[in-house]
Amino acid sequence: MTDLLGIPETHLPDDPAAAMIAEGEERPGRVAAAYPASSLAWAVLAESSLEADHPVQAYAYARTGYHRGLDALRRAGWRGQGPIPWSHEPNRGFLRALAALAKAAGEIDEEDERMRCTEFLRASSPEAARELGL
Repeated sequence: MTDLLGIPETHLPDDPAAAMIAEGEERPGRVAAAYPASSLAWAVLAESSLEADHPVQAYAYARTGYHRGLDALRRAGWRGQGPIPWSHEPNRGFLRALAALAKAAGEIDEEDERMRCTEFLRASSPEAARELGL
């Protein structure tokens, strides 16, 4: 599928950390240590930190997941724009990291980054923005 500008969707490959997370690994740090390139692992750490009211820690985890995701997107052919659909399960780690980065940025009064990340998420996947509360 393509967006209105004719840019094809980007689909990331399966994330090996997803299996550990799905199996209920209770220590997300172990997942990130086992799979440091996984956006999903870092997103889970960021979300847990936000829930625990540790916004600076969440920001660091989310930023790591975001950058790991950008690397993966580029390897998958993404050129800085275009749809990154929520419906494609392996994309969710990046999209969750991006949402967590927006939320953590808001918590530490990084308003420009909060707005930039929120708009990036909405432009990349409106469905993800809705699902993730942005």
